[in-house]
Amino acid sequence: MAPDPLFQTVRKVIIDTLDLPGPAQRFTPESGLFGEIPELDSMGVVLLLTALEDRFDLQFSDDEVDAEWFATFGTVTEFIRVRT
Repeated sequence: MAPDPLFQTVRKVIIDTLDLPGPAQRFTPESGLFGEIPELDSMGVVLLLTALEDRFDLQFSDDEVDAEWFATFGTVTEFIRVRT
């Protein structure tokens, strides 16, 4: 199966924004985020939302943002996919 270009872009934004160590390939769509990666604390969420808004030219309202969207790399990708 060909790599999902949106997932690859979202993964890069997450890795760069949170300054996550290691090769990007270690993070799959199933890789956990919220509650599993210490870098994704409350400030990390704000930084990540801002980075995603900038990269994809989006604006998120407070009622759109829910912890379930930040469960995994894949759920963040789907959060972006339905808005682009």
